[in-house]
Amino acid sequence: MTTTARVMERAPAGGRPGRVRRIVHLMLVSLLLLVAGCGDGGFSGLYGAPLPGGADLGDRPYRITVRFQDVLDLVPQAAVKVNDVAVGRVERVRLADDGTTALADLAVNGDITLPANAEAELRQSSLLGEKFVELRPPGDGGGRGALDDGDVIPLDRTNRNPQVEEVLGALSLLLNGGGVEQLRDIVGELNNTLAGNEPELKALLTRVDELATTLDGQRGEIVRAIEGVHRLSGTLSKQRGHLATALDHLEPGLKVVSGQREQLVGMLTSLRKLSGTGTRVVDASKQSLVANLKALTPTLEKLAEAGADLPQAMQLLPSYPIPVFGESIMHGDYANVSVRLDLQLDAILENILNARRPPVQLPHDDGTGAEGAIPFNDGTAPPPLPLPGASQQLTAPQDGGEQAPVGHGRGDGGVGGLVGGLLGGG
Repeated sequence: MTTTARVMERAPAGGRPGRVRRIVHLMLVSLLLLVAGCGDGGFSGLYGAPLPGGADLGDRPYRITVRFQDVLDLVPQAAVKVNDVAVGRVERVRLADDGTTALADLAVNGDITLPANAEAELRQSSLLGEKFVELRPPGDGGGRGALDDGDVIPLDRTNRNPQVEEVLGALSLLLNGGGVEQLRDIVGELNNTLAGNEPELKALLTRVDELATTLDGQRGEIVRAIEGVHRLSGTLSKQRGHLATALDHLEPGLKVVSGQREQLVGMLTSLRKLSGTGTRVVDASKQSLVANLKALTPTLEKLAEAGADLPQAMQLLPSYPIPVFGESIMHGDYANVSVRLDLQLDAILENILNARRPPVQLPHDDGTGAEGAIPFNDGTAPPPLPLPGASQQLTAPQDGGEQAPVGHGRGDGGVGGLVGGLLGGG
């Protein structure tokens, strides 16, 4: 610097040494500033110098830290905006302690109120413009609390927009080594396939429209079916242990079935032959079987009419000849018997007369017997029961169907005939 001054002093008198001296002084000052800026923290000092036209931080700004996965080329003094309005600036960008994420220290105007769960996004002012940080409330609208000095917006609430370089790189990959050539082949094949098949395609689209309309009309049933499947899956999920146990125990059974496969096949083959034989037997005896079933109808009807009397009567069979109530009669080696004799003469006479008559004929379907009646062999109805009286004689039917007094030709009179009948006389 001394040499330069001496050179200036030796300049000819006709020059302008004062102006040159001032220029040299300005250059020296600029050099000193550059040297000072190249020292420790020099560039940060320059970054820390306020830029004209920046956001107004006010008297009470608060500072927050935002963690980004990648800050790209975000620099200090970049703008911090809310709804595209500058409300602060980026004071410092640094590497986080984990070595994989970046931290950006922001200064925000104290008059700007944001929720404590605010989100941060790294955006770009234009296609080739500068980067800035956008602060906004959460997307779901559930803001809570207030963002305060020293708060940190974590990584899960930060994001960044795709960069122009990334978009151009993806587009270059698609155009150069991507599937554009294959896409052209696909379009050509589609044109070849659709050409000349317009009616079929129109019919297909019509059916697709009908199918969509039908499915839209069955939305309720489809939803109920899906809910039913959901409930079924829930039930199966709860029974997972039982199902696993069943499947584990099913394997030994399958092994046994697999070992007896030949026997099972032989059994099924024999069963098929048996079914064929049974079918032939049933076809051959169908009429007889139907007739037998029809003949069983009256028997079954009478059994149904018997009701509870038949089971009660069946109780006496195991105890024959002593009835079930015999324990109230037998006492050791003797028995107490109470007998009630019914000596009504009309009942006795009716039993005797009916016992001496020929066997009766049961009703049948040939039309000779009346429905519900029990006719005699000669087709006549049974006579009225005669009652003994002082002047009336008992009568009995003859072989020709006529009534004759009992005892005429057989005994002395009515009483004798009656006694003879009781004694078995003819």
